[in-house]
Amino acid sequence: MALGIMLALKKRNLKVQPFKVGPDYIDPTYHTQATGRACRNLDSWLLSPDTILELFERQAIKSDVSIIEGVMGLYDGVSDRSEKGSTALLSKILRCPVILIVDAHSLSRSAGAIVLGYQKFDKEVRIVGVILNNIGSSTHYQWAKNSIEEKTGIPVLGFLPRDKNLHLPERHLGLIPTQEKELLQRSLCDRLAGLVDKNIDLDKVLKISQSARALPKFEKEIFVTKSPSDKVTIALTLDKAFSFYYQDNLDILRSLGAEIMEFSPLEDKRLPQGIDGLYLGGGFPEIFACPLSKNLELKNQIRKLAEEGLPVYAECGGLMYLMEELVDFKEGIFPMVGVFSGTVKMAAKLHSLGYVEMETVKNNILSHKGERNRGHVFHWSYLAAIPKDICFAYRMRNSKQELLLDGLIRGNVLASYVHLHFASNVSFAKRFIESCREYKLSRRE
Repeated sequence: MALGIMLALKKRNLKVQPFKVGPDYIDPTYHTQATGRACRNLDSWLLSPDTILELFERQAIKSDVSIIEGVMGLYDGVSDRSEKGSTALLSKILRCPVILIVDAHSLSRSAGAIVLGYQKFDKEVRIVGVILNNIGSSTHYQWAKNSIEEKTGIPVLGFLPRDKNLHLPERHLGLIPTQEKELLQRSLCDRLAGLVDKNIDLDKVLKISQSARALPKFEKEIFVTKSPSDKVTIALTLDKAFSFYYQDNLDILRSLGAEIMEFSPLEDKRLPQGIDGLYLGGGFPEIFACPLSKNLELKNQIRKLAEEGLPVYAECGGLMYLMEELVDFKEGIFPMVGVFSGTVKMAAKLHSLGYVEMETVKNNILSHKGERNRGHVFHWSYLAAIPKDICFAYRMRNSKQELLLDGLIRGNVLASYVHLHFASNVSFAKRFIESCREYKLSRRE
């Protein structure tokens, strides 16, 4: 639904700024492709209210309209007793109106009861419109619409009909990222935008967006200094296998003095020249394990530079790439870079999902002992046969209140299953830049 509205508004030649609630890497790729503007993540568990306001304002002022796609149900967050992480809380922080999307596939009059419940659940959340999804006929639409408007007074802005052709392919982590192929084909974009334009009152949607209240006062904490003249160069993996990055993370690194050079472990035989650091994001190395394993020249170069002290930061899929070998879903074994001894194996089911709180227990290229941060994990893989004397960077607590160790350390390499948003604790990004700068200076001596 959000994607369709973005496409339709873009066709009106509006500058549409997309946002996504929560720690999601894949949905934003669709929003980015649809609007031509990088989608940003806003997460009220990972980020403070001031930080959310700063990140939102920084992009919203450059656009005509901002569309924020929610996460799960409106009131679903980190737990059953907390609104943290929910779309509802984010709407209150930003003082923005909410358009509720209701799946009306198997209901009509009951839609009024559902919306009435949402309306009364938290009266600080300003639900100002409803859009119905999976409508089967004009009668179906009118029955549901009449019930909602009579019981709540909230206007129904339109609907999308049931359409089996409006389908995006998925696999174990959700939708397939747009980096893998041109998933948003012209025909699908045109059809979705056309259905939205025909069946949803976009003029009312725009009018609602203009009713958003002024943002509250806030302290800028992230983008507060000019980028230093002493730059460092960081190589960034970006291709079909590695694409999980928060756009704001890259902006934060640039603001702190990083020049980012993208490369592909699938296509490139060598790293970019003259780099001072390496950032390996998450993704799907398990899907592309065979071509990754065959790129011997690049693997050897990464391992050699890591041994020589190049700062290397790897998250999730990046961690998997740095292990000795990877075992995929079909039990195929593929040699990886080998910075760390041991194997990473794909499990038959989801291995870990949720928010984590972390404390640094050993100094590393991102943080010093005693520093704290928050992050998110989402992976099907697990580590096996790692050395007993391996050094860990973090002690972390998950949503089940289990204490775990994470973050493999070897020299200037840090590889972790935790995905970090650098705006949660910007000192981690600053320390990474410092580590890269120290390495750069050491090469001059």
